[in-house]
Amino acid sequence: MTPSADKPGGGPVTQGVQGAEASGGSGSGGSFGGSAGGGGYPGGAVRVPVQPSAVDVDRAAARGVSGGAGAGGGGAVAARGEHTHGEPSAPPPAGRSRVQRSSVRGQILDALRTALVSGELRPGEVYSAPVLGERFGVSATPVREAMQQLALEGAVEVVPNRGFRVVVRGARELAELAEVRALLEVPVMMRLARTVPVERWAELRPLAEATVRAASSGCAASYAEADRAFHRAVLSLAGNGQLLHVAEDLHRRSQWPVLDGPTTRGRADLVADAAQHTALLDALIARELDVVESLVREHFAGA
Repeated sequence: MTPSADKPGGGPVTQGVQGAEASGGSGSGGSFGGSAGGGGYPGGAVRVPVQPSAVDVDRAAARGVSGGAGAGGGGAVAARGEHTHGEPSAPPPAGRSRVQRSSVRGQILDALRTALVSGELRPGEVYSAPVLGERFGVSATPVREAMQQLALEGAVEVVPNRGFRVVVRGARELAELAEVRALLEVPVMMRLARTVPVERWAELRPLAEATVRAASSGCAASYAEADRAFHRAVLSLAGNGQLLHVAEDLHRRSQWPVLDGPTTRGRADLVADAAQHTALLDALIARELDVVESLVREHFAGA
């Protein structure tokens, strides 16, 4: 499991969490991807390097510090290891900037969200920031910050002196989320169906096809991302930023697994869901408004 490698501002965080058995005990916080030494990852934990700022480079240049053995100091300086605080930095090659803690936190947040969707972070289990930090090869601080964001989103709850517990949800909550999403998005969708030019709908075809490919892979996390991207692109045509923000939050919550159901949606369910995206575009391009409304309501009923 990994956040996207092309996130701006920082190197990739470790992927491939192996889903070891979770433990809710204090101190362990549940196991998430390997042994405490980071052995759950091939080749050991990947470290997020700390890179100095342009100010550090200028100061180093003033002291005559060379970045390499060659003349003129043109060689690269080796990046330091784990993301820590108060550790002195070596000057980087020209043009490189410091990896901000916020970018590391963002990568960890993406990784944890993926783990929620895939079921690797299981409902009811307690996970500690230091243990998860070891798995990612970073300090506990960015993990704790990411977990606090997930707490604000309702995905986890704080357990004093232990860590964060993944919130237990049932089928009723999932149905309520689907109902709210329908109340919000169906009227917007019908208004867009009447007003958006056919050419704009055709431009969304690659995103719909991306959901089909992701569904065919059977990976719930990949499909969840592609699904949100398609819905976000559709709703963006309304030109309402607040709508996008609220709809995205509801959509993300609806993708978390429930305790009294399958940990993740099966491949057949994902493929059927993705097929509705392409059918919806076909109806929108053909201006078949009755079909559009039927498909949209059916889509949320099965969400």
